[in-house]
Amino acid sequence: MAKKIALEARLKNCKNVITLGVRPNFSAYSPRDAELIRKAEKIYYPTTFYADLFDAAGKKTFPSYHTYKCVQDKIRQTALFNLLEIQHPRTRVFYGNRQKNSIPDHFQFPFIAKIPRGSAMGRGVYLIQNRDDLSAFCDLTTTAYIQEYLPIDRDMRVVVVGNKIVHAYWRIAAPGEFRTNIAAGGTVCLDPVPQKALNLALHTASACQWDDVGIDICENDGKFYVIEANMKYGKEGFRKAGINYIQMMEHLIENGEI
Repeated sequence: MAKKIALEARLKNCKNVITLGVRPNFSAYSPRDAELIRKAEKIYYPTTFYADLFDAAGKKTFPSYHTYKCVQDKIRQTALFNLLEIQHPRTRVFYGNRQKNSIPDHFQFPFIAKIPRGSAMGRGVYLIQNRDDLSAFCDLTTTAYIQEYLPIDRDMRVVVVGNKIVHAYWRIAAPGEFRTNIAAGGTVCLDPVPQKALNLALHTASACQWDDVGIDICENDGKFYVIEANMKYGKEGFRKAGINYIQMMEHLIENGEI
């Protein structure tokens, strides 16, 4: 099988992939590399910028163009969840000072506040307990992404690649910490993830047309909620489970699953 073409470095250690790197100017690619891109049936990890261009040119990408449209954009994700009626914590976006002043009219303390774009690994996520916390948060951003607080100490990360689940595990928050992110001190637990959560993750990925995503799900009062989707998910859960991520991706590519 001919080697596949990738731009980003995610697959640089895969034996069946040639990684060309990302050039901000397409004209900076060598004539050979530019021709490899033009002739490739599919481009792997093209970046958000090139995913747009390749979609316009009718070229397939992995992850899908739809996946890239929601990378690190909580506002777009929430709108999509609401449109598709995917169970999601009650969330509202407030723009500018006038709207931000009305936040306490819509949410009771405590609640969650997030920087809506570009934040990851638990950064830019705050537990707002009172008006002083809210004022400090509002000073950080012109757009406030506010979400109801669900009293949980763990959630589930379900990773979907292609059209199947490749890994699922629990993330347990550190003592005194409300965030479950591994980067924020959370730990991986490999206890079985409920089938309802797995079904919700598969439904969400399919409905949103995402094919490489870590979907965070929590359970509260017997209901399962999609918290958010991570297109640049960490690999610690794979390492803990003894899953070789690179070999897994090589296998999926070899079998034509992605």
